[in-house]
Amino acid sequence: MKRSDLHRVGIACLGILSLTAAAPADWQPVAPGIDYDEFLLPDPNQVYVARMDRTAANCFIESTIGQGKLISGRETVSGMAQRYDDALAYWGQAWGSRNDVVVAVNGDFFDLTSGVPTGGQIHSGWYAKRFGNLGGGSGFAWQLDRDVFIGECVTHTASKQKVTYVATGNSQNFQGINRTRGTNELIVYTPQYNVTTATDATGAEVLVEMARPTLVLPTPAYARGTVREIRPSLGGTVIPFDHVVLSAHGTAATTLLNNVSEGAEVRISQEITHYEHDCSTPLGFDWTKTYASIGGSFHFLKGGVIQPSSDPGATARHPRTAVAYNSDYVFFIVVDGRSAASVGMSMTELGTFCLAYLAATDGINQDGGGSSAMWINGQIMNVPSDGTERAVANGLIMAQVQTTELSDRLAAGDSVHTVMSASLRVGPGTNYPSFSASGAGASGLLPAHAIQGVLAKGEYWWKCQFGANTGWVPDTLIFRGGSVGDGDADGDVDLDDYPPFAHCLAGPGAAPNPVLSGLTARDCLDAFDTDADSDVDVRDFAGLQPAWGGD
Repeated sequence: MKRSDLHRVGIACLGILSLTAAAPADWQPVAPGIDYDEFLLPDPNQVYVARMDRTAANCFIESTIGQGKLISGRETVSGMAQRYDDALAYWGQAWGSRNDVVVAVNGDFFDLTSGVPTGGQIHSGWYAKRFGNLGGGSGFAWQLDRDVFIGECVTHTASKQKVTYVATGNSQNFQGINRTRGTNELIVYTPQYNVTTATDATGAEVLVEMARPTLVLPTPAYARGTVREIRPSLGGTVIPFDHVVLSAHGTAATTLLNNVSEGAEVRISQEITHYEHDCSTPLGFDWTKTYASIGGSFHFLKGGVIQPSSDPGATARHPRTAVAYNSDYVFFIVVDGRSAASVGMSMTELGTFCLAYLAATDGINQDGGGSSAMWINGQIMNVPSDGTERAVANGLIMAQVQTTELSDRLAAGDSVHTVMSASLRVGPGTNYPSFSASGAGASGLLPAHAIQGVLAKGEYWWKCQFGANTGWVPDTLIFRGGSVGDGDADGDVDLDDYPPFAHCLAGPGAAPNPVLSGLTARDCLDAFDTDADSDVDVRDFAGLQPAWGGD
């Protein structure tokens, strides 16, 4: 849509937006349940707003992570939107659904050297980075029951962060999440940290496959997992998308190793204790089952009341990014600044805008300045003050849920081989990093998994075990049974395999119907459908050439 079609003109009064003179908004749908509008104010200021209907069952909010890793990951808002679009999600409380990203904005402040966000983060139900203890604030939170709130001061009571070992009946407190492991500490590493734990060999690590993300689940609730591998004095454990690594040193390592065995059940419980901004008065908002959250600063609007601040970062006019909400909508807001066309806003002006134009009751400021960016359906809508998008640490998206799709071409227990060199990824989708590779013609096995053959990032994905390595590979790179092109199943690919290929050749989109005795349509697809499009045609010949070996 054209921006000029969406401009709205407000009324300024003594440099502050009038609460009574706001022009009616002209919301335009950008997806079912999600709308967009632009506001041209006489300061001058250009404001870009997306809103999501909180009751729209197909819509949800997710946080994003630069390059998919909290350790040194930075990426533009456009890059993160593309990374998480069509990627696997846990929305609906089961892995397999996918994000259809509609709106994306930048998120928390971050360390310019390390790229690590300043505050905490919850991503797809994983508590991936803790908010600081008693730091005075936390951030916006979206929960599995569609509730929202803006967190205040939090802490993590040591005795309430617990791993329970069911077989022994013992439990052990863990000291942190996704941070460097210290002396005699137990740290939980989740998939958002990095490809591996990046630890040394002075401790012990236990790989645990989780039935669901860890979430924030205070005892007696818990996230259940199963021990898959015990790694004493080994470090740098690979972290698959649905696993955690329990990493311990010293006395904590001794306790860990004394209580685990392969196949045993472990339970992870954790709690966020919530206070008012004074860090002493208990606050009723409950972090249990929060799905997405990022840190922010300046809770500028609370219960319909603008919160005063004398902080220079709040009183000066800058480009801004903010999240606000009321009982009906969640709003993403970006304000251009540092230009003659748009001067930016202070926190008071931002709060007044949210009240006057959006009828929002609560709002929190995110990282602004050159970081401020809003992406909608493939386009950056605002004018970043740096002149181009800045790579940032994290962000938020409004997305629609795409239902789970599973392929039945293969099944758990199948023997498979690679048609060419295949990268093994920690999860199903190109948004997940690779950690190893198998060469052309490598033989493997498909273990059982609830989402074997899941559709993500435009391809179906299979969890495959190749020797000591297990990872996810796309459908187009593996085949069931014998070698690629071995139509007569004699263990090689030679001239004798051309008659079976000719019998299987049916053309684009046509199912094979071989008349050669003993050759089935399934055999044709397994041996010759190298591009995995459910037919055998001339395009498959290119995939057969690497397998040619002669008699």
